[in-house]
Amino acid sequence: MKILIAEDDFTSRKILQQYLKPFGDADIAVNGKEVVSAFSKALKDQAPYELVCLDIMMPEMDGQTALTNIRKLETNFDINYPDSARIIMTTALSDGKNVLGAFKSGAEAYLTKPIDKIKLYEQLEKLGIKPI
Repeated sequence: MKILIAEDDFTSRKILQQYLKPFGDADIAVNGKEVVSAFSKALKDQAPYELVCLDIMMPEMDGQTALTNIRKLETNFDINYPDSARIIMTTALSDGKNVLGAFKSGAEAYLTKPIDKIKLYEQLEKLGIKPI
C-alpha cells in the first residue's frame, strides 16, 4: 500500500511512520502545499496514494484545504469511491466544527493527537485496510 503522511511535527511524523510500517511504504509531506503536490504527482504517475494521514494545522496550506484539493484532484482524474484514497485526519483539534468540516470535505476518519496506535489500527480496520 502506498501511504502519504502529512505532518509538520517531526515526532508525530516518526510515530505515524512507525505505526504504519506494517501496512506499506509511507512518504512524508511537511506542509499542505507539499501534500497536494505529492498527491497530484502520484496521480499523474498512475501510482496513487491509497491512504493519507493528514494533519489539520500545517503551514502554507491547512489540512482542510489540502483535503478539498485532494478530492478535487481525484475528481479531475475520474477517481471515485471506492477507488479514492482513504483519508484520516490527524490533529490536536477535537472541536465539532473541525470534525464536521473534515467529514464534509471527504475524510473517512478523524483521530486526535497524540495518536493512539490501537485507535489508529481500529480505524484502519474499519476502512478495510490490513497489514501486508
